[in-house]
Amino acid sequence: MMTEGANTLTGLSGTTVLVGAGKMGAAMLHGWLGLGLNPNSIVVLEPQLAPEIAAFAGRGLRINPSASTVREASAIVIAVKPQVAADVLPALEPCIGASSVVVSIMAGRTLGFLERSLPPRTALVRAMPNTPAAIGRGITVAVPNTHVSPDQRKLVDGLLSATGAVEWVADETLMDTVTAVSGSGPAYVFLLAEALARAGVAAGLPADLASKLARATVAGSGELLQRSSADVATLRHNVTSPGGTTAAALEVLMAKDGLAPLIEKAVAAATQRSRE
Repeated sequence: MMTEGANTLTGLSGTTVLVGAGKMGAAMLHGWLGLGLNPNSIVVLEPQLAPEIAAFAGRGLRINPSASTVREASAIVIAVKPQVAADVLPALEPCIGASSVVVSIMAGRTLGFLERSLPPRTALVRAMPNTPAAIGRGITVAVPNTHVSPDQRKLVDGLLSATGAVEWVADETLMDTVTAVSGSGPAYVFLLAEALARAGVAAGLPADLASKLARATVAGSGELLQRSSADVATLRHNVTSPGGTTAAALEVLMAKDGLAPLIEKAVAAATQRSRE
């Protein structure tokens, strides 16, 4: 696994097509524009367009043109729900040329599925971002097929880096677990904040105070984790005084039937669902 590093998009040439402008697609679009990608070079294909996306038409963004009018796109980013893939992919064929690269962020849709659904020898990248992409703090894992050139990989890395860190893998079988850990992971963290707030209320705190404490604690701890070079176990030890309150709580959470095995079961369940 390796990181290529973020870069600006001001020097990119050709057309970038975004297929699907829901939450994740919109986050990517905002990231591209924020890094300087020319709106005139972007095409958005989205039947249920949000007003905030439609407003970009005034800046030159091309919205819902006929796919047949978009020839030889440099990159086509597919950000639709996987359930509609079979209907959406064939309609993109006019956009795909010999130098095009197609990027899919659809969960569970394999490179093999994409290769069967698109023209032969299409350069393909399967990627899995997560929802912190909406604030530029996401992480995306990407895997290319054998037709992706070094220049295309650099282009895709730039597009994906617009919403946060990017990691590349060579083994596609890892993507189901990637989906379970980082793709679904934000929901686990939000559940922790919910549970912490409820526990505070159960222990006597007013609900609004418990919610504020839980949210600030999870958010602040995440930021500390991001900024610190120490490993997570060291950060945990730094908060834990022998025989203190944190140690008493961790004795419960780190019991044989505590948090770790539950998280392991949760990730295994999400991995299996991704495979299905």
